[in-house]
Amino acid sequence: MKLIDTNVDQLPRHAPEQMATTAEHYGYKKAMTSFKSSFALAMIAGVFIGLAFIFYITVTTGSQDTPWGLARLVGGLAFSIGLVLIVICGGELFTSTVLSSVARASKRISNRQLIACWSRVYLGNFIGALVLVALVVGAKLYLLDGGQWGANALLIAQHKLHHSFGQAVALGVLCNMLVCLGIWMTFSSDDVLTKAILVILPVALFVSTGFEHCVANMFMVPLAISIKATASPEFWANSGLAANAFNDLTISHFLINNLLPVTLGNIIGGALFVGMSYWGIYRRPALQTKSTLIHPIKNKKGINAMKNNTVLKVSEFMHTPAASLTPNSTLMEALTAMLKFHTSGLPVVNESNRVVGFISEHDLLKSLWVNEYEMDKQKHVGDVMRHEVATVSPDDCLLELAEYISIDKDKVYPVNSGGYMLSYKIESLEERLAKADVNRPKLFPVVQDGLLVGLISRQDIMYAFYKDFGGKDDWLHSKVSHQAA
Repeated sequence: MKLIDTNVDQLPRHAPEQMATTAEHYGYKKAMTSFKSSFALAMIAGVFIGLAFIFYITVTTGSQDTPWGLARLVGGLAFSIGLVLIVICGGELFTSTVLSSVARASKRISNRQLIACWSRVYLGNFIGALVLVALVVGAKLYLLDGGQWGANALLIAQHKLHHSFGQAVALGVLCNMLVCLGIWMTFSSDDVLTKAILVILPVALFVSTGFEHCVANMFMVPLAISIKATASPEFWANSGLAANAFNDLTISHFLINNLLPVTLGNIIGGALFVGMSYWGIYRRPALQTKSTLIHPIKNKKGINAMKNNTVLKVSEFMHTPAASLTPNSTLMEALTAMLKFHTSGLPVVNESNRVVGFISEHDLLKSLWVNEYEMDKQKHVGDVMRHEVATVSPDDCLLELAEYISIDKDKVYPVNSGGYMLSYKIESLEERLAKADVNRPKLFPVVQDGLLVGLISRQDIMYAFYKDFGGKDDWLHSKVSHQAA
């Protein structure tokens, strides 16, 4: 029997296990956002990161007499405004979007959805950055401080093009480890001010130390290329720089020697080093098939549990799901299906018919309560469903399942692994049973080879007992099999 731990939702929000679950939902929502909304938010994020670099250039211009580390710290703190704006105001940033690898690892999205999400956000960030470049060049901000602002921008950009390919990848890895750790920390809180504070120092660290961020470079290097192409002779004279000293500032040099390796590094640092590391530690154990948590039934008195030496199996009494939902199903569709088929819950499957969640009438009622009993048309089943699902196999013993949903044997027989009693209070079996109730699902998806093949409810189990006791009315099975208590 495959029983996935459902206690993670009971953990405090700041618990690492719960943060990993939040990261999975975060990645899933990014992948499920419509192209139009995602692309628009990505353009906004590209602008925000560009504005952050404008702030960095401004506060570091003319800082030659300031200690190197202090000047870089001030610049890094200034740059953090970009991620703060994205976190608070909203935006889709490629370097944090790569955390959707967590949702892919949990099989909540497909490879195609993952790549489509990354691609549209990456393109949107680039276009947003280029729009801001056009505005900055049009406003001739490079003439600030007698052209020193522009000179600072040129030198910063040129430095980025002089890394070797391997060095640029490594700097990209280090950068996005920090960006994604900053975003990951925001999963611990719902407070806006707390979220803003949490991302400041990771950003300040990566910027001040010179790590490479692909979206920042989408603004910074094209800005320098544009300044070089449009600046007047007066600018070069006032800045003290020679135009031919920046002949390496070209689009092809930028794309091949900087943007490509930095992007690869950002993906590795965020998607793998942060996302997959925490997924492997916290989410994978919860999603893996676990060994049975149910003790085999030893006592067969009172019910003919073995007929011809054959154990009663789930497959004999499970029923075909009257309906199933997908994460993209609307809440109204879920409500309609539950009422139409008289069921208290429905499995949620992906395009491959693999169970990715479960939604109950309780989940729907909670969602309605949050919205003051108004149907939120922006929410889908994937937003409110339970992601930790207890499933059974067709070959599982029916009596073990019956025991699991009704009794906590550790409370009935309080002994440790060595067989020693943990409680010395003398109580009858009935007294111990009264304290051994458990709150476990009423309806279990039946899964074979990872695919949904049926459902089994408490009433299906009751029908199995009814038949074993000699019940003969087929009408009862017809009614029970299509109903979940």
